Amino acid sequence: MLMAAMMVAAMSLQAQKLFLKPMAGGTLATLTDTEDSKLKLGFVAGAELGFHIINPLAITAGALYSVQGTYLEEIDNHKDRKTTLNYLNVPILANFYILPELCVKAGIQPGFLLSAKSEDKQRRGEGWLEYKTKGTDGYNKMDLSIPIGLSYEVTDVAVLEFRYNLGINKIFDKDPSPDAKNSVMMLTIGYKIPLF
Repeated sequence: MLMAAMMVAAMSLQAQKLFLKPMAGGTLATLTDTEDSKLKLGFVAGAELGFHIINPLAITAGALYSVQGTYLEEIDNHKDRKTTLNYLNVPILANFYILPELCVKAGIQPGFLLSAKSEDKQRRGEGWLEYKTKGTDGYNKMDLSIPIGLSYEVTDVAVLEFRYNLGINKIFDKDPSPDAKNSVMMLTIGYKIPLF
């Protein structure tokens, strides 16, 4: 019985591994409920800390710098309208390993708006006049989304991951305002570093 208890304890300790995962990649983002909104290319970088609670479940929490926003090609007398929103996102995820290398994940992600920039070209007669604005006035300083994703461990340390972040609150804080929410796809490569 003592040997069995020691084996169970050893297996439990082996399963409870702490790891750090620096990661970087690209984003394709847009705003929902925005007429003619198109995907805008950006990037994401940061790190996540993970803990294998018990096989096949792990919990991760991270800090990711993410470039989001939207792009409007042309609408009415406007064209090339770009909104760039820079966030510090804090994803907290439950990771379920359906295979040793393959993991599905979901959770909650608060995001904090760091900066915002808008660019727009408006028709003036036969030409176009360009406008640029900076600042976070008019935007919600906190964004909340639900991340869901899939990751594959290409090697013991390299992790390829796809994640979709579904925004659940408006990005604008003025009333009335468009009912626009963030919608972001992420493709990243990470490097899994065991800590113990």
